[in-house]
Amino acid sequence: IPAVRPGSFTSQGSSIKSSCQLVAFTTEQAGILRILCLYLKLSFYLSDQVTDLDFSPFDDDLLVTCSADETVRLLSLNLSIQLPKMNIKMAFHAIKTDSKYTTQQPSLLQVVCKSQGKIKVRLFRTFMRQQEMRLWDGRKLSSSLASLSLGTSNGQEPPSAMCVCPSSCQHDGKQKPLFVTVSDCLMEMSTRGVAMVPKLAVDVGSCEVMRVLQLTDGFIVPVSYHVPRKAGQDFHSDLYPDTAGQAAAMKAEEWWSGENRQVSLRTLSSDQQLVSSSGRSSGSSSAAPSRSPSSTSGLSSGCQPSPVNARSVHSGPSSKFRHLQGSVLHRDTHITNLRGLHLTTPGECDGFCANGQRVAVPLAIAGGQIAVFELSQPGKLPDAFMPTIQNSVNVADFCWDPFDPHRLVVAGDDAKIRVWKVPEGGLTDTLTEPECVLQGHTEKIYTIKFHPYARDLLASSSYDLSVRLWDLQTGQEVKKLKGHLDQIFGMAWSPDGKQLATVCKDGKIRVYDPRRSDEPVQEGPGPEGHRGARLVWVLGGKFLLVSGFDSRSERQLYLVPSDCVKSGSIACAPADVSPSTLIPFHDPDTNLILLTGKGDTRVYVFEIVPEEPYFMECSSFNSSEPHKGFCFLPKTSCDVRDVEVARALRLSKSSIEPVAFKVPRVKKEFFQDDVFPDSAVWWESSLSAASWLSGSNSQHRKISLRPTDMAPVSEAPKEAPVRKYLPSSVYLEEKTDEQKKEELLSAMVAKLGNLDNPLPQESYEGVDEEEWAKYLAQIIVVGMQVVGRAFARALRQEFAASQAAAEARGRAGAQSAAASSLSGMTLQEAQQILNIGTLTPEEIQKNYEHLFKVNDKSAGGSFYLQSKVVRAKERLEEELSIQKQNTQDLPPQDQQRQT
Repeated sequence: IPAVRPGSFTSQGSSIKSSCQLVAFTTEQAGILRILCLYLKLSFYLSDQVTDLDFSPFDDDLLVTCSADETVRLLSLNLSIQLPKMNIKMAFHAIKTDSKYTTQQPSLLQVVCKSQGKIKVRLFRTFMRQQEMRLWDGRKLSSSLASLSLGTSNGQEPPSAMCVCPSSCQHDGKQKPLFVTVSDCLMEMSTRGVAMVPKLAVDVGSCEVMRVLQLTDGFIVPVSYHVPRKAGQDFHSDLYPDTAGQAAAMKAEEWWSGENRQVSLRTLSSDQQLVSSSGRSSGSSSAAPSRSPSSTSGLSSGCQPSPVNARSVHSGPSSKFRHLQGSVLHRDTHITNLRGLHLTTPGECDGFCANGQRVAVPLAIAGGQIAVFELSQPGKLPDAFMPTIQNSVNVADFCWDPFDPHRLVVAGDDAKIRVWKVPEGGLTDTLTEPECVLQGHTEKIYTIKFHPYARDLLASSSYDLSVRLWDLQTGQEVKKLKGHLDQIFGMAWSPDGKQLATVCKDGKIRVYDPRRSDEPVQEGPGPEGHRGARLVWVLGGKFLLVSGFDSRSERQLYLVPSDCVKSGSIACAPADVSPSTLIPFHDPDTNLILLTGKGDTRVYVFEIVPEEPYFMECSSFNSSEPHKGFCFLPKTSCDVRDVEVARALRLSKSSIEPVAFKVPRVKKEFFQDDVFPDSAVWWESSLSAASWLSGSNSQHRKISLRPTDMAPVSEAPKEAPVRKYLPSSVYLEEKTDEQKKEELLSAMVAKLGNLDNPLPQESYEGVDEEEWAKYLAQIIVVGMQVVGRAFARALRQEFAASQAAAEARGRAGAQSAAASSLSGMTLQEAQQILNIGTLTPEEIQKNYEHLFKVNDKSAGGSFYLQSKVVRAKERLEEELSIQKQNTQDLPPQDQQRQT
């Protein structure tokens, strides 16, 4: 759970506590306690710093807190009772220890657990901060029974969690308790607090025996401890003895009167469902249970739904674009030898702009000059002077007319908008006179945007806190929108062209219907940060995606319903920490959002869906050096034959490089119609500015991107699945006794038939028939005896060899199964990952080096894929070791047969 912002106050008690359904922790603001559950978050405002807290073991909704104002409070989802103010004193039992330990400071002594009259205690050495755990007998506190050193610390929790349990051994005729280390978990971040989740909430089906919540500087991280068992329907009763239930054994009055009763035990079962997202009985129906929060960014008041964090959602649908690959195209397509680029354009400007034919780049030359390059003429630019557009003032923002690829509109620092006409074939001479100049703003202009349908209709925002609409045909202002109280960071037209949305520095999102009113028709909360923001309409205009900063200047993405902007965002996705604003590009055909900022090296890619998890993160594109700008080209520039779904231009210090984003597919001979739906003909206007202002509406017609010589993949013939590798039963198949006998007899007959020596009867010549019959009978008898003895001896040898081979295969199979269990990967899975047919060390090493290199993060791969490749190599090497060991145990002749 990200962005939790825990408190920095050094608490003498707990900073985080957990029940079966709730998590409570202190925040960085004094007197505020944050409570999280599956579908809402609460913030309780207390009068002073929370010093300790704990959940009731008999009621998941009941939380007790004590604070520095000497007040104990009972809190629940719909109840807040303040007890009379009282003096809170912590009572600690005196424990006599040697002189190097102290109990004068309660914060240095923590009771870890109590079991059968014995207390396990952790103490700190005061002079070296040596962490140590000791085991005490509650009936005899004069000395500890055992101790365990945990290393030194600076007073905070170490970045690791050690799971130990008390045991015992026989020493000097007595049982001596010991600590046995069961597991050691290395944490990635420093710990602010740790809470144990109740045993009733662990996942019994996956053999989870313990779960701990780690509170860090910005996250709540669950740490789960599992016993390596085969998860399934079987309940492992040896792992889960009966545990204390949630029903109280007695009332407080009964305990005060002297009664003692034990809490009834509860048997854990694999079908227990203690945590449910279907709502609770403690007044949560008003908290919008249909929204499932898992992020805690921002401080909410009351029972407002919190946004969903995209990276904390591990289940649900997966994106077909999750393996999207971005790559820079060949150098022959680059425009190189750029000089004198203007690299400090305003934050509201994208830095440069392009259409399907040409690209415009501002230059750091007096007079606000702009260079225009033809995309059809890549290569190295000459060192000599180039023709430019002389705008006469510094460029604030500029964009190409979507319906006229030769028209470039430029906004300047002098509050004027100049319209330039680039001749066919590109600039050949320097342009000094614009086609027309739009005047009306009184201060510097922020941004300009063309209407998606109506030609000659332009919107502009300015430092005078107004948004104005212009008719380029007449060169006149036609509308002026009001209502902004601070700098306008960005604006965007809706896909149907009816509304215009803006995001402002005052933390507000405003939606205008310019033809109905000059005041906003909707207004709602936007990003908290004041460093910049952008917005774009997504999912057919049903949502607004806003990129901005939170209160801690961390870049965030917010998804806001366009029909209910005042309710705020329903989902958010954190990006990273960077000073530049993320510039979003939306592909309406695939619902992909690609984002990057000026000076970044990474392009984030998300698929936006209208239901949870809303943000589905895909593979990002990383460049070797920061780019000065990133501009996406129209969809018609993509190579659909290579399954290219987006193409962009990357501006560096001295070059413009095309970047292609492709979806890896196998059947590229077919048109991938599942990722290339019919696309809008955006380069054709549907109506004029005057028609739109009079109330007319329209939409773009759509065309198919499928080439005429390609069949859609949806109509491709279905192929029967082919197993790449034979099942293990084929390798382990044993021959029957009848098959062995038949093979043995065939081999013996073949051997006898291949002898070139003469037969015995051929040496007996010149004898009578009786003598020949006697000799023949003797030969037959002797031959049968010899053959019988040879046959029996051969059968015994074959039987012994079969038994030895079967035992070897049995040992090898058991060892292989054990290796699969320990590594978590079967032999067949490892072979498929490394594409190995025959287990040879050379082929394993060759395929491993290739796959490890191509999946490197710098080459567009991921650490996860590299880890799978490494595990597969280790599994195959273990299998080779098992086979080699079992082959050495066989006799020489069986070793040859086994080989």
